[in-house]
Formats: sequence, C-alpha cells, structure tokens
Amino acid sequence: MITVKTAAEIEAMREPCAITRDVLDLLGRSLREGMTTAELDRIAFEFIKDCGAEPAFLSYCGYPASTCISLDDMVVHGIPNEKQIIRPGAIVSIDVGAVKNGFVGDAARSFYIGEIAPEKKKLIDVTRECFFKAIEDLSEGSPLGDIGYRVQKHAEENGFSVVREMVGHGVGRKMHEDPSVPNYGKRGTGIRLKAGMTLAIEPMINMGERYVKFLADGWGVATKDGKPSAHYENTVLITGEGTEILTL
Repeated sequence: MITVKTAAEIEAMREPCAITRDVLDLLGRSLREGMTTAELDRIAFEFIKDCGAEPAFLSYCGYPASTCISLDDMVVHGIPNEKQIIRPGAIVSIDVGAVKNGFVGDAARSFYIGEIAPEKKKLIDVTRECFFKAIEDLSEGSPLGDIGYRVQKHAEENGFSVVREMVGHGVGRKMHEDPSVPNYGKRGTGIRLKAGMTLAIEPMINMGERYVKFLADGWGVATKDGKPSAHYENTVLITGEGTEILTL
C-alpha cells in the first residue's frame, strides 16, 4: 500500500534524513587509502548512535552491518569486513540509512580516492546525473514511469547500462514501502505521484552490460561481466510544486 505522509510525518522524517546525509558526508571525508570497509562501517555506526538514531540497515532481515559498502564491480549490498581494503582508484559505493522519530532516511553515494580511471569517474558522474535527470520537472501528477525513463535514457546515451533486478522504493516508517521505483521504463506510464509521497530514488548504473549475479553470502550483488558499477540515492519528497531532496 502506498502511503502519503502528513505534514507532521514529513517533519518527523527530516531528522533521520539529515542524519543520513551527514553520515554520508562524514564517510566521504573519512575515506583514505588502506582503510578497511569495516572501519568505515564503525564510523557510520558511532555517528548514527551519537545522533540518537539507529542504523536502519543493522539487523534488517538479518543484515550484519550498519552500511552497505560496494567496491568496483559490486553493485549493491557489499558487507563491510576487516579484510577488504580500500585502494586508490576503486569506486566505493556506500548505502546507509538512519531511523529516528519512527521514520527512515535512506541514501547512497559513490566515492573514490586517489587517481581514478577517466571511464570510472565518468560512470560516477553520470550515475549522479541520472538521479537529477529523474527528478527534473517531477511533481504531483507525474507518472511514476517518467523516473525510470529518464534514468535509462541518460545512462544509455552515455554508453552505460541500467541494473533491473534492484529498484528504488517508497520509504517512510519502513525502509522499503510501495511503490517500487525502477530505473528503466516508458515515459507516461505507471501510477500518478501524489504530494506527500516519499521515494528512495536510486540509479544503479553499470559500465558494461546490465546483467548481475547474486553472491553466496545472500546479500552481495555484482556485475556479471566484472565491470564497475556506481550507485547514487536520495530520499525525495513529492510536492505540489516539484520535489524536495530530504537527504541532500
């Protein structure tokens, strides 16, 4: 069931969304050569707890960490660990959420440190651009399918492909709510958006083919061809006049 938030509920969402934004900013500043993904995860856990919130991902369906940290060919849901070292030139995609006031904030960014191959930098930039293309002129009454259409169009025009097995989603009292928000589709199709809907819009874009494989750990999703992937996500409020990005 799709939920439309009241003004009071939207206000309650602002704090966990701000914490999610701030922890991503902190993690981006904390990235350094030779650190492990587990170190980054601890930074996120401590920051979220210090803000009086709870990590949205920790123990969600049994997930063992506060963040998903996915390097290079890992599309999403990489589990942080002590053996995984961050090297210069790697794409470091971090997905994180916070729970406070009974609501969830959810966002993701793709970072890098040191010198990075130009094609990887372009992938990161285009993935971020796909998000902003998706919300251009988006407002109450817009068809949901316009989001995926715009993401797919921009990604493919730049020579990249769109992951289809994972999609964006509604977000609010629960991390995953209706509706699903694919990153591909046809313009003018789908439900009409309503003011007060809150959506996690999250392009997941591959350098090579769109196909993915699911790892034996039950969480990780990687590109099938081993080429890099990037991820960019924000929690977005639909309004009568447009959109408001709650995690930016």
